[in-house]
Amino acid sequence: EVQVVYSGGGLVQPGGYLTLSCAASGFTFSTVAMSWVRQAPGKGVEWISAINSGGGSTTYADSVKGRFTIARDNAASTLYLLMSSLNPEDTAVYYCANTTTWYRPRDYNYWGQGTQVIVSS
Repeated sequence: EVQVVYSGGGLVQPGGYLTLSCAASGFTFSTVAMSWVRQAPGKGVEWISAINSGGGSTTYADSVKGRFTIARDNAASTLYLLMSSLNPEDTAVYYCANTTTWYRPRDYNYWGQGTQVIVSS
């Protein structure tokens, strides 16, 4: 079955930066598009970024464009999210997900318990 190990979450002040990672196993990571999604307190799940299987194409939700960067290391089966200029609205649990396409996917399968990001002064 699919297994994921998250790291990098935590508490950060507004304007700060943080890098999340998701190490995955149980499927052929290098052949599939991947995404990051998040769920803020009291909100539904929001797709925020996707990357194609090779890592050369990416898309972002308007809410994070210009501030977040998605990347992957297929040799390590790991997905990354580099976050900067963080604000309190970025507070959420973040999950990595398998998606059917890298171009603004509308469906996704996310795994595990995610990693908590809290942006607060």
